[in-house]
Amino acid sequence: MRNFVLMNKRNTNTMTQIYSYEKIRNDMRLLELLSQSVPNIGAACTEIINLEAILNLPKGTEHFLADIHGEYEAFQHILKNASGNIKRKVNEIFGTTMRESEIRQLCSLIYYPEQKLQYIKNSETNLNDFYNITLHQLVSVCQSVSSKYTRSKVRKALPKEFAYIKEVLLHESPQDYNKQAYFNRIIETIVSTGRADEFICAICNLIQRLSIDQLHILGDIFDRGPGAHIIMDTLCNYHNFDIQWGNHDALWMGAAAGNDCCIANVLRLTLRYGNLATLEDGYGINLVPLATFAMETYADDPCHYFGPQLDKDDTRHNQKARRLIAQMHKAISIIQFKLEAAMIDSRPEWHMKERKQLEHIDFERKVFVRDGKEYAMRDCYFPTIDPKSPYKLTPEEQELVNKLHHSFSVSDKLNKHIQCLFSHGCMYGIFNSNLLFHASVPLNADGSLKEVDINGEKVKGRALLDKIGLVLRSAFNSDTEPKERKFAVDYFWYLWCGVDSPLFDKSKMTTFERYFLEDKTTHTEEKGYYYRLRDDEKVCDMILDSFGVTGQHRHIINGHVPGPAGRGETPIKANGKLMVIDGGFAKAYHNTTGIAGYTLVFHSRGFQLVQHEPFTSAEEAIKNGTDIVSTTQIVEMSTQRMMVRDTDKGAELESQIEELKELLYAYRHGFIKESTKNKFRY
Repeated sequence: MRNFVLMNKRNTNTMTQIYSYEKIRNDMRLLELLSQSVPNIGAACTEIINLEAILNLPKGTEHFLADIHGEYEAFQHILKNASGNIKRKVNEIFGTTMRESEIRQLCSLIYYPEQKLQYIKNSETNLNDFYNITLHQLVSVCQSVSSKYTRSKVRKALPKEFAYIKEVLLHESPQDYNKQAYFNRIIETIVSTGRADEFICAICNLIQRLSIDQLHILGDIFDRGPGAHIIMDTLCNYHNFDIQWGNHDALWMGAAAGNDCCIANVLRLTLRYGNLATLEDGYGINLVPLATFAMETYADDPCHYFGPQLDKDDTRHNQKARRLIAQMHKAISIIQFKLEAAMIDSRPEWHMKERKQLEHIDFERKVFVRDGKEYAMRDCYFPTIDPKSPYKLTPEEQELVNKLHHSFSVSDKLNKHIQCLFSHGCMYGIFNSNLLFHASVPLNADGSLKEVDINGEKVKGRALLDKIGLVLRSAFNSDTEPKERKFAVDYFWYLWCGVDSPLFDKSKMTTFERYFLEDKTTHTEEKGYYYRLRDDEKVCDMILDSFGVTGQHRHIINGHVPGPAGRGETPIKANGKLMVIDGGFAKAYHNTTGIAGYTLVFHSRGFQLVQHEPFTSAEEAIKNGTDIVSTTQIVEMSTQRMMVRDTDKGAELESQIEELKELLYAYRHGFIKESTKNKFRY
């Protein structure tokens, strides 16, 4: 019996396909399953036509964001304004018929419909007139952003109560003379029946949703900013997104898994940036035991070097609160160093013994002695450290660690958010010829992939990231062997600060040195070879090849390292093969980077890099129509639009079309009997 034969004979409007008996027989189980949802020739033809049509639509717009670091207001605003694309659309439609102030107010309404309507209703003298004009404007904007989607996809995004009305408005033109009265009457009736507010909110939310087809988060949602839990709430309810885990995300995942070193680091960073609300209000972590312990233990310590790093205009914390945060910050830092020493001793294969620092303190002379060299110490008040046994927790510290461990383990909301990270995330992603990961792929000095030992197995490149993903997931699987699970829980901390961690990839983490040693040469963290070699196009091509990324225009997209844009550093590297899009969302980075983050936008015409200025506040945006000032840089543009056919989704659809054509052949030649049922999958 000959193998599968597929012959394409293209006439003017027809294509004939011939399948062998062997092919049909081998695929019979698949075809029978497919026939359950596509029961007859008519249904198969309809779906083939539908899918072929979708292939010829422009690809949806993808947005790439990295290193959000808890800055929830800026993050939410960027989702609402689609990185400035909504305002661009409004300008294209109304730029010659509306003043700039009117465009600004319309955009503000689209971003914050509920809140903006309240301000407008307090000042508007002719509300019906406002409703009529605004609804026509919003319908025009919505028609524009929905033009690259099928009716079916738009219908699914519509709230049920307005689905029919919106579908009519979106697909009818008010310029059509025969439909003009019909169109206008729908708008008038929405206003007269008192549903204008609800309809405006629904259509504004639809504009926001259709403006971003897929959202890619390249890691580091947590730490520094005040609202990581709010960002996670937003993502958990978002229509289409994926996450590539960052080092700060892994730290919080480890804390949720019960790794005490991760818990201590999470607390230390939270206190360092004064963002207690994330822990207390967001996740219900009880910080009272830590506060009580710190006040008693460090009552006589000014804790000068542990004050929170706050904005100069911060009004959240008075002097008394700052003093308490500093005491708590120092208390958990000392506990962290002790816990990490125990972890290092229990995992000698990680070769981190040199990171045990407390044993090098000369408590009598108040100096730090390492490798025969003495270093002045900024602070040498350590009431909980026994010089003879510096890493031993006091009974009070151990009790505190137990309480904090329990508080993290019982946080339902934290566990829900960690499950969201797992269900939508992994160490890397490949989308439409783009390789996404947060920080690095460990390399050797010659640019080759570095082998890394994970629990006795040596892996590199893609296999390394796959292995890490499996290890992390096993920490939360109830059927994991206890020894295996213990390693997985411990490994979260190694990912945070281990030399060969693809989320860290530096020589060491100098937390102790930065807090306690005056000599800044001890603060240096030497970057791994990936960061030194990634400007080389050949190295980027080698990495892309090793991950199986194909395509004429393929890229690596990273975050992790905020670049000083103000000093002319470009995020586009390796002749366009690599894009580093951490522009410093966190306010703590604004002085370093000179900006407040990047969004990389990939639409049907190519790539655009949007550089954002610092965001004022949502309240300012609602009241005065202020927006994030963004500068757009064209990275890579094509003369020909990229269609769905050219994407990963297109390859999926073409595979489905082939299956449907085979089913059609099976129906027409009697291999499978038709049904009169009329089910459709799409």
